[in-house]
Amino acid sequence: MYLDFDGCLHPTEVYTKRGIGPFLLNCPGHELFEQAPLLDRLLANYPNVRIVLSTSWVHRYRGRIPRLSLNLPTGLRDRVIGATYHSEMDRDAFLMSSRGMQIWSDVRRRRPARWLAIDDDAEGWPEWCRDHLVKTDETLGIGEAAVRVELEYKLEASFGKTT
Repeated sequence: MYLDFDGCLHPTEVYTKRGIGPFLLNCPGHELFEQAPLLDRLLANYPNVRIVLSTSWVHRYRGRIPRLSLNLPTGLRDRVIGATYHSEMDRDAFLMSSRGMQIWSDVRRRRPARWLAIDDDAEGWPEWCRDHLVKTDETLGIGEAAVRVELEYKLEASFGKTT
């Protein structure tokens, strides 16, 4: 499963300041990674699902997986197997690609039998990948009721409950 952070696990309005790190701006009542416990619960029935980080944070932190997944609950952190970006890639070419193409390139490289992507950015997705996308609300992320229902449906359809 490909996972974006901003607009999925918390609102999109994330900024970074040297010495402070990432923070939410003008999002009263919200906090970073507020929906991560929900995703952890939703994935409890799918122990074989692994996570590839597809968030814009991957190039900001140069693909350092331990640092990127530090704020995730242990259950999610233990599922993380990589990121769509790594330090040996052409950073500019990666950044010029749409999120959908970044993920599709990674799917072609990893060749998972089944996959989903959770993302708030639906622009530039290849037509053949759209059924794999769970498009989230930019503020509520996976916490928005209709998004949560779609995610639950696609998880079961793609991976089948095992517990």
